[in-house]
Amino acid sequence: MGHLYFARHGQTVWNVENKICGATDIALTETGHEQARELGRKILAEKLDIDEILCSPLIRAADTAREIAAITGLPLRVENALTEQCFGRFESTPRDGKEFAECKMHFADSYDGGESMLRLAQRIYNLLDKVTSEEGKVYLLVAHNGISRVIESYFRDMTNEEYARFGIGNCEIRRYDF
Repeated sequence: MGHLYFARHGQTVWNVENKICGATDIALTETGHEQARELGRKILAEKLDIDEILCSPLIRAADTAREIAAITGLPLRVENALTEQCFGRFESTPRDGKEFAECKMHFADSYDGGESMLRLAQRIYNLLDKVTSEEGKVYLLVAHNGISRVIESYFRDMTNEEYARFGIGNCEIRRYDF
């Protein structure tokens, strides 16, 4: 039986402002950098058995992963498949907008220039199929809230409503057994 870890990036200005980041490249705040360093210290203190960090190329996740790697000494590799979903016309709009909430329930919708949930799920499921087939190797995936939703759905059945509502906090870490 294997396992992997997933962590969301640290805080960004748009997180504070309750805006949808999506594929827009938004940097960490100083709080976000400190959250990442704290997560690195937690990984060391808890002696988590991680072999390698894979991270999204977007700056908020890549910088979070770099902070963790600097503290833990773990090797780091950018994995393009972990890029956050592009929410098209909704990027930079309020996360709790009514129209956005409705669109999130339509899994084939590409948000007028974005990426559908179905395409995102295919991308992430393909990556998870690959990393869960590598015997004995434990990864820490550092990415985004939208990616956390897909990963949760890979390991646990969810209703559409549960999927749309699911999320984790900045620099929260979760373990998934397979």
